[in-house]
Amino acid sequence: MTIEFRCEIENARRWMGRETLSIDGRDVPVQIAWTATAEPRPAGLDMLFELERLVLHKGKHSGTERLKISPARMQARAGTADVIVDFNGGARDPNCSARQYLRPLFNGVAGENAALAAILAGDLPVIEIVDEVDGAVLDRGHPSAEIAAGLSGGLETLMARTLTMVAAILSGRPRIVPQLARPARADNGRPPTAYVARGLTISIAKEIYRLCCYAPHWHVGWRINKGAGVWQTGDLSGPRWNVLADPGNHFYADPFPITWQGRTFVFFEDLDHRIGKGIISAIEFDDKGPVGAVVPVLDEPWHLSYPFLIEDDGALWMIPESSTNGDVAIYKCVRFPDKWERHATLLSGLELADVTITRHNGLHYLFGAWRDGTGGDLDSLAIYHAEHLMGPWLPHASNPVLIDRASTRPAGNFVTINDKLWRPVQDCAGGYGAALALAEIVELSPTTFKQIIRHSLRPGPAWPGRKLHTLNRCGQLEVIDGSRVQPKTRAFGGKFPSAVLSPRTSPSAAS
Repeated sequence: MTIEFRCEIENARRWMGRETLSIDGRDVPVQIAWTATAEPRPAGLDMLFELERLVLHKGKHSGTERLKISPARMQARAGTADVIVDFNGGARDPNCSARQYLRPLFNGVAGENAALAAILAGDLPVIEIVDEVDGAVLDRGHPSAEIAAGLSGGLETLMARTLTMVAAILSGRPRIVPQLARPARADNGRPPTAYVARGLTISIAKEIYRLCCYAPHWHVGWRINKGAGVWQTGDLSGPRWNVLADPGNHFYADPFPITWQGRTFVFFEDLDHRIGKGIISAIEFDDKGPVGAVVPVLDEPWHLSYPFLIEDDGALWMIPESSTNGDVAIYKCVRFPDKWERHATLLSGLELADVTITRHNGLHYLFGAWRDGTGGDLDSLAIYHAEHLMGPWLPHASNPVLIDRASTRPAGNFVTINDKLWRPVQDCAGGYGAALALAEIVELSPTTFKQIIRHSLRPGPAWPGRKLHTLNRCGQLEVIDGSRVQPKTRAFGGKFPSAVLSPRTSPSAAS
């Protein structure tokens, strides 16, 4: 197979300078057909991108920078391609003999100007990949912007995820095309200079904030609830939420409760702000709340978070997130709660965050937020299936099964209610951890997947913290997490015994 990118030569960018596209681990040749510019770009765009590179990206190069085209590169087109991917806004070449002619659309419009217009209007657009031979929409996705700093960062993220979708289509695997609403069209999009100026101002403000405060600073909320919980009410109402005290220079996140050997513990990510690496810690709960001290239970040379727990074959297992180590590892509990031994590697050679497993119709299904080396890790869902917990784990026929920043990344344990399977998901449309959603899974097999968002949960009077991130329940114990402003001076004071809060401290509002 040979792929041909059709791109405007006057707006050549570094991301276009690739010679291959990775498709299921194979490097497929890419050739470029340079075309004339159909529409001019905003004046001074490259100068603004360079300013963002120096200030926002700390001098790092990006895929949006100008591509220097050598004479040899100009003649690099080798011959007839099997697949055309046309990134321009002009009409399709009627004499093209390629078997597929793919056109990326951004909020329904082709071309880089459409992508820029959407970003300037304040949001990344919905991407659609259309086969212009028959007009079919082959895939649809809505990328996240958590790493998209500035106008250049937004455009680079958008094109990276566009290539993810093109590669998935060309793999030949079936695509599950979701119905995603395009962002409302805004007629008040800022000019590029104003957009970049605002981005630089926000970047400076964030740097000042980080000098004064630990950011982000997550905390765990808990409550003893003898009645209907979040899954039944679809909101955070009910008994008042309490905040698990932390020392200030650590944050706690991703709470997973479990009762094992007659004792209930909540396991969570414990990140030391001073070194920027997380471990897994735990604290015991009784019928009134936390008792005793926080206990470290698992530490590795790499960052750990999201300690998913599962019982299987009479043993207790943990799968902490270790995507920075490039694998999915499972640990066996050899002494509850504080001794765990690495038992096996379930998947390797991939970045898969917040792995969560459920049993359904005789199979184990493993869900995770997948990253293919480009873009972020909040918008792409990969699923694997196996007959046994230890595998072998096989990929879903349509991986990644969903690209959508509002309904992809796992946010806690699956639950079954009235014989229906549900999962909490992170709604990152407003940024990482901005909200939670409750999704009913209506189709799940090795070849199918469909979920419907039934409820959305956001911070408010019931949980006045900033953001929502994880939801779990064990018996009458419900846990969530969020974030708050944490001044570094307060954290420094937390080093002294008089400033350390007791686990029985009365509820505190999350600011």
